Amino acid sequence: MKESGKFDGVIEAVRLAPDGRVAMARTFERIGPAFKDSALLSREQLVARLKAGKKYVVGKRTAGQGFTFVTGASVRLVDGVLRLEPAPAGETAELPGVPVF
Repeated sequence: MKESGKFDGVIEAVRLAPDGRVAMARTFERIGPAFKDSALLSREQLVARLKAGKKYVVGKRTAGQGFTFVTGASVRLVDGVLRLEPAPAGETAELPGVPVF
C-alpha cells in the first residue's frame, strides 16, 4: 500500500528491549515533500513525536527508487504501548512483523 503525503515518517526496523518492547526505531522522517536520511530514534523520542501528533507508518524503501516507500499499517500509541492500526488479530506484541535490527 502506498500513502503519499499522509504521514510524517516511516519506521523501517526496530530494536527490541529484553521485555519485548521497542527500544529504538530506524526511521525516515518527512521534510516537506522529501525525506531525511535514516535516523535512529529512542523509544522516548518516538513516543514524544507520536504524542505531538506526528503520524508514522511501517514500511520499507523500494530498491533503486531513492526515497520511495512501500508502506503498511499506521503506528499508534495506546496506553503507552506502540500498536499497529489495523492491529493483527490477537496480537499483543509491540509492532509485530516489523523487521528487527
